[in-house]
Amino acid sequence: MNQLAPIITRPGQPAADDDFAAAVQAGLRRRRKALPSKYFYDARGSALFDQICSLPEYYPTRTETALLQRHAAAVAGHIGPGAELIEFGAGSTRKVRFLLDALDRPAAYLPIDISGSHLRAAAAKLAADYPALDIRPVVADYTAGLALPPASGRRAGFFPGSTIGNFTPEEALDFLRGAARLLAGGGLLIGVDLVKDPALLHAAYNDAAGVTAAFNLNLLQRIGRELDSDIDPGRFDHYAFYEPRRQRIEMHLVSRVAQTVRIGRARHRFAAGESIHTENSCKYTLDGFRDLARRAGLRPAQAWCDPDALFSIHWLEAPR
Repeated sequence: MNQLAPIITRPGQPAADDDFAAAVQAGLRRRRKALPSKYFYDARGSALFDQICSLPEYYPTRTETALLQRHAAAVAGHIGPGAELIEFGAGSTRKVRFLLDALDRPAAYLPIDISGSHLRAAAAKLAADYPALDIRPVVADYTAGLALPPASGRRAGFFPGSTIGNFTPEEALDFLRGAARLLAGGGLLIGVDLVKDPALLHAAYNDAAGVTAAFNLNLLQRIGRELDSDIDPGRFDHYAFYEPRRQRIEMHLVSRVAQTVRIGRARHRFAAGESIHTENSCKYTLDGFRDLARRAGLRPAQAWCDPDALFSIHWLEAPR
């Protein structure tokens, strides 16, 4: 029997046009213009990110996937039987299949994602392949605090893709503290990208096919589609670089010309060369990330890393 529950929406959900509009107006009024990266993920943005994950330059997905395949049984041993699995930023739900296949009688699976349409499609496909699994999709912004239904068993979190790197260190600490509370008595499996040769990082975020550029520029196209704007993405360029002092990739949209953009009733001026900061992707050392987890109240139990030290996955225990 198919156990796909209706889509659940939570108060943290940023799907309303007013929330997106307010974030765009506030971000473009800043002295250094910036937009929250969570707004990349409308239906088209989510589909473009799925394409990015299969690019030859983009090592994180294939490296993390190989780690999950190799160590799924060991991870399942940490999680234990009858667990309720919560995935933060579920996306395509491809990686969670390795865990579902290895886990002993999981009680339920709660995929959480900001894009409702993308989540519906992914959850329906998963339900068809796992008909006995209780699947409860949740459309929400997991960074805004979550109010989930009462747990049906020990809770284990899953946060793949090194999405933790999109947060500043302070935001990452806040997220991990929230996860420690939500998952108390269980734990968190999290993917973490590692510090490495900047040339590999540059290639990963500036792919030859231009898919990452299209993903970045889609944020401007979304503004044009949804916010009554005359913004022209053709007047902006994708720009991504590694900032070694902060150990992070920064992604920007750079205005090619001096221009004024209308969004609703507001007008925003850009100088030639002025940028909108759209995303960070922080990289960690193994010890550096373990220290961050401890500060959040989590206990590092085990970490797995590929032979080239490109990527890592960590099992972090969440004490009661």
